[in-house]
Amino acid sequence: MVRPRASFIGIACTSVIPPTTPLRDDGGARLSAISEASRSKRHAATSQVQYLSDHIRFITHQGKQILLIDVSNCSTAQVEQIFRAVPELVTSRPRDSVLILSDFSGASIDQEGIRIMKETAVFDKLYVKKSAWTGTENLPRELAESLGTFSRRDFHVFETREEALEWLAKN
Repeated sequence: MVRPRASFIGIACTSVIPPTTPLRDDGGARLSAISEASRSKRHAATSQVQYLSDHIRFITHQGKQILLIDVSNCSTAQVEQIFRAVPELVTSRPRDSVLILSDFSGASIDQEGIRIMKETAVFDKLYVKKSAWTGTENLPRELAESLGTFSRRDFHVFETREEALEWLAKN
């Protein structure tokens, strides 16, 4: 039997509860295969959590907590995966409190990625105080404006992370 233990950014971590009656023993091969499958699932879930933690994390700048969404050098599929995970973290914070810095340096974004970003921006709007972008040289110039109009949020674009962090840390 498999029971959910915990969730992090939408990924359920599971534990395998051994059955009360032993499985048919055919030299231990079946039991070993079940154990290996369980270990693989746990490893995949842990790897996924670690991957998302590397790309979505809070950093501190001038005493302010800033959510860094780092999609630098990510493929379109990775950008989509990362942005799908953002609302769960943002909506766990108080309303109008989250400062967000998104770094798009070298990222690839397609129409599906833009759609997911729009949905995320609308969904977490009530929780976001300010948003800044950096690394947008590969993105269409109109993206921040289009996304801002759609979500009714402002996305300020900066040349460097440091400039964006300074702006976010001010009041």
